[in-house]
Amino acid sequence: MKVLNLYAGLGGNRKLWDGVEVTAVEINPEIANVYQDFFPGDNVVVDDAHLYLLNHYSEFDFMWSTPPCQSQSKVRMMASKSGSYPPIFPDMKLWEEILFLKYFAKCKFVVENVKPYYTPFVEPNVVLHRHYFWANFEIPYIKFNDKLTHNERGTSHKGAFDLRGYELRHRKDQLIRNSLDPLLGKYIFEQLVKELKDMIK
Repeated sequence: MKVLNLYAGLGGNRKLWDGVEVTAVEINPEIANVYQDFFPGDNVVVDDAHLYLLNHYSEFDFMWSTPPCQSQSKVRMMASKSGSYPPIFPDMKLWEEILFLKYFAKCKFVVENVKPYYTPFVEPNVVLHRHYFWANFEIPYIKFNDKLTHNERGTSHKGAFDLRGYELRHRKDQLIRNSLDPLLGKYIFEQLVKELKDMIK
């Protein structure tokens, strides 16, 4: 299965996928290098994921997109109201990609993001823990608690990612916090595989 993993980050969503040929797109070269260390068999592209999707969406069997969530989050909004950060516009790339994939994608896809501080323009297919998912395949609801924890040294307590050997400009705990729990990524992928198998029967 040819998979496009957009806004790849450290690759939390991808960590427990098996039997896949992954192209991962990450705009930050430093983070892309770390991803490549964790997943040496993946094709890692340093590029703008939003534009890469537009130019390559027809080349894959499955696409996963996680557009940046900071401008959507309730935490950032409340911090801006309190004066900790300047207010910013919500990034509309999230909604552009959901609508684009919904009407143009010929393969299966999922878009993941945090619950926004405003009413979503497109209702998610499912809400799992603190994540919204938009997809063109069924993702049954399950009660899910994040297992991926972090600390200031930059290592996850569950062993998913260990960044202690890296000299990075980014906060390591934040990179890990931004990573989807691999168990949740695995659950979503299992639902995709189940649907594809049912289609073949």
